[in-house]
Amino acid sequence: MRRFYMRLPASIRMRDHGPDEVLTETHNVSARGVFFYLDRPVPEGTRIEVTMTFPPHITLTNPVRVRFVARVVRVEAPLPVSRIGVAAVIEEYEFLRSVPASDYLGKMQ
Repeated sequence: MRRFYMRLPASIRMRDHGPDEVLTETHNVSARGVFFYLDRPVPEGTRIEVTMTFPPHITLTNPVRVRFVARVVRVEAPLPVSRIGVAAVIEEYEFLRSVPASDYLGKMQ
């Protein structure tokens, strides 16, 4: 699948490890997967929940919030700045209630 290199804010929750969320940003996104960096290791096979908002310049309309369940398929060794690359395949997704553009823009500033 074609990857789109987009740095978008994302919230990651480990589905089997409690309600804690980790904030990060994507490195690239495709129709079937996502790649991002974390400050902690995540075992391959871990199911995660990712929530992110696609901004108007990508959707060509209002911002679109999406939550998807994904499975970690690759973990890259830490980079010099201690970030661990995580690749996950999307297994299911849902569109969330839309975000008013004013709310989205307020968070970006």
